[in-house]
Amino acid sequence: MDTQLNARLLQDFACFIAEAKPLLQRQYQQRLAADLASQQWQGCFQRNLVAVLAAFYPQALQQLKSLSFDASQVGVENGMSELTGQVLTAFAGFSDELILFAVDKHRTSCALSNFAEEHKPDRDYLNATRREIAGLWKTFALDLNRHFLEGRC
Repeated sequence: MDTQLNARLLQDFACFIAEAKPLLQRQYQQRLAADLASQQWQGCFQRNLVAVLAAFYPQALQQLKSLSFDASQVGVENGMSELTGQVLTAFAGFSDELILFAVDKHRTSCALSNFAEEHKPDRDYLNATRREIAGLWKTFALDLNRHFLEGRC
């Protein structure tokens, strides 16, 4: 197993994640603007966050698959590759940052000020959104782990 290679690739992937953040924020803003232009404000917070992340996680997985990680002798504990845990660490705070960005956009939007649920998403709405995002995250993590486990063969 080439631990130096894996460490470098993990750093490269962390840079990919950092570079993606402003792009995802822009995508969110564009989706929100399109919704507002077409008067589709009902559920726009959740719909747009989920759509942005639903498109991003498969891209992130493809990015990871394009990297030449050496998973041949990486440890596996309780069915999870050590590499999976290391990659997932690169996402620490990732979705929360995007959620906070979206909350801020909604709270400062004059166009949404007449729609209380969208203008200031409450705890229940935020939690429902987080649950849906968690489903996307789970699928991503399982697909990622499957990829690394297959690399052990």
